[in-house]
Amino acid sequence: MSAEAERLARARLSHAVEPGDAKVADGVSRAGAVRMVEEILDDDSRPQLAARVRETDPVRVLAVAERAGIRFVTPADAEWPDQLDDLSHGQRVQGLGGSPVGLWVRGPMRLSELAESVAVVGSRSATSYGFDVASDIAASLVRAGSPLVSGAAFGIDQAAHRGALGAGGPTVAVLACGADRAYPATHRELIDHIGRHHAVVSEAPLGSTPTKVRFLARNRLIAALTRGTVLVEAAVRSGALNTAHWADVLSRVLMGVPGPVTSATSQGVHNQIRGGAAMLVASGQDVLELVGVSGQHLLPVPRGPERPHDRFALHEVRVLDAVPVAQGASALSIGRIAGVDERESQRVLDALAAAGLVHQGVDGWRLARPARS
Repeated sequence: MSAEAERLARARLSHAVEPGDAKVADGVSRAGAVRMVEEILDDDSRPQLAARVRETDPVRVLAVAERAGIRFVTPADAEWPDQLDDLSHGQRVQGLGGSPVGLWVRGPMRLSELAESVAVVGSRSATSYGFDVASDIAASLVRAGSPLVSGAAFGIDQAAHRGALGAGGPTVAVLACGADRAYPATHRELIDHIGRHHAVVSEAPLGSTPTKVRFLARNRLIAALTRGTVLVEAAVRSGALNTAHWADVLSRVLMGVPGPVTSATSQGVHNQIRGGAAMLVASGQDVLELVGVSGQHLLPVPRGPERPHDRFALHEVRVLDAVPVAQGASALSIGRIAGVDERESQRVLDALAAAGLVHQGVDGWRLARPARS
């Protein structure tokens, strides 16, 4: 079977079949797109699908896409993101699954550049806290060389895209409608900007409108394209949790940003963290540490500010602890309490005095004022 025939068959299926149709995806993986088209046309159990496939002219579909500045990317193309192939082996979620037969892409960015990408998703009804956190994390990721992937929706999605753009990109918007459309319509300027400078991606046919099923199918692509997914604000019924579930199914890193315990908007995130599905993150650096190449973005162990006596050995700290606050004491009596002889006690006291922790008065040694705290 020629490569061109396979490509045309994939374009035909992409235009006629609903995104996430697991049966069709499995058939294409098993026998190829040309054979799958033949099977659909011979299958009396799905007459509506057969009619759509029969009526679709793939040459015309591809020509319309080309005029709109949109390309059709398939596994035969060099830019095909290999990580999507994991969908061919994964489970089904709400009946949806399988690797897409092709993707419609608007923009100069190659999909092969998404190997190190990270998704940031969350509530459409985001708070100012969520906006700030999503934007900051996205900016940190792209500065470190990880492309940002999201769905261009209200709330957290748009905050993540804008954070990435503000830091110089790159960012990719994965839509539940055709790549030639903008949803929500009020985000047309944002989506068109991403399409001009980065990439807008969709599995849905050109001109199609979003539906609930297409949103769910889109979510699996966001999870599959990326090394990990960050949840920023998601209520217990948030659609972002569907993306989180796909990340878990595909063995991607799932991360969650905690919010106020009183906020219903963060309850879904908290449940993911509490149940062990998501790792807690609070910054872009936290995310990079989890999704990066082993050892590439390791954070230093958090430590409090160093105090002068942190540099002393244990027996020297015992001497310091034995120095009285109010009434002075001799080196001998301090040494007895600390368990060292008088000579060692005197040596340590001199070192502590040089560090400003103790001082010697007419009545003996006592703590200096800073050391009392």
